[in-house]
Amino acid sequence: MTGNLYRGQAGLPFSSALRIYEPLEAFPAGQQDFLRTAAAGTASRAAVENAELLASLGRITRPGGDPFPTGRTDLVRIVPLPPAGKNAPATAGEVAGEVAGSGTPAAAPSAEELLYCPSQLVLRAGLAANALMEGIHGPLAQLLIPAEQRDKHQGRIDEARAQEGLIRVHTRASTWGIPFSWFCLFQESDLTEVIESEGHIVTVRIRARIEAALERVRFAVSHLAVAAPDLDMLEDLTQLTEWIELFHPGSVVELDYGAVADKVFPDDSPLDVRLGIECLAEGDMTGAAAAYRRLASRWIPIRQLARAS
Repeated sequence: MTGNLYRGQAGLPFSSALRIYEPLEAFPAGQQDFLRTAAAGTASRAAVENAELLASLGRITRPGGDPFPTGRTDLVRIVPLPPAGKNAPATAGEVAGEVAGSGTPAAAPSAEELLYCPSQLVLRAGLAANALMEGIHGPLAQLLIPAEQRDKHQGRIDEARAQEGLIRVHTRASTWGIPFSWFCLFQESDLTEVIESEGHIVTVRIRARIEAALERVRFAVSHLAVAAPDLDMLEDLTQLTEWIELFHPGSVVELDYGAVADKVFPDDSPLDVRLGIECLAEGDMTGAAAAYRRLASRWIPIRQLARAS
């Protein structure tokens, strides 16, 4: 695939995302009209990613010291509804609107045949700012984000909640690596899209139906609760399960590697995490240690880049 996907990504922290796409019926009535409009005039996925990146860079350099999004131009990512009996969404050819093997354009899906993941930048920016304030860099964050701007943004969050009611956050983000708990949601049989440009892997996206993802993460939780109850990953998996259970049963879960894909793909992390959990459940400490070493050799160098000068 060619194009300027993630243009300007070089030099920025690696950022990965875990997203949930829901059917139209899962959203409040008022938001459904917005989503239908987005589906009717939707740009390519590359254009959506570029628009979000450029908007974030624009907020950093915005005069007045307000780094928060206003929500006036919130973006929506869209994928086709998976055909019955498939564990993953349509193939890349089907996504492009072509019937595989025929060369004949497929009928454009209706709004009800699509799944939606709104960016929810206003809410997510507020949550990220709160986490930053409560972390070890809180004093620095208070200098970088004045209280006046935080209060102003809280007003935007309150307005969004008033319009949409109870808001489910559809996206989780991670910088400088992917949490091992996320890999529990996916297997090698899931749809995997490798997006390339100018000889580099721009990103890799893996999608699974939400019921399959829930079955996998519950399997991991049940086995770790018995075999390794003190493992930090167990708490991560428990929170991940509770989050996914909030969404419509017809949803799809997507892992978007982002630019880190160029450093690690092909990636056997989902397999290594699954093998490690299975080995722990069976009391095979040697096998579990081997799986962890493979994961560590792949991801620790990525995380060390966060401290590189």
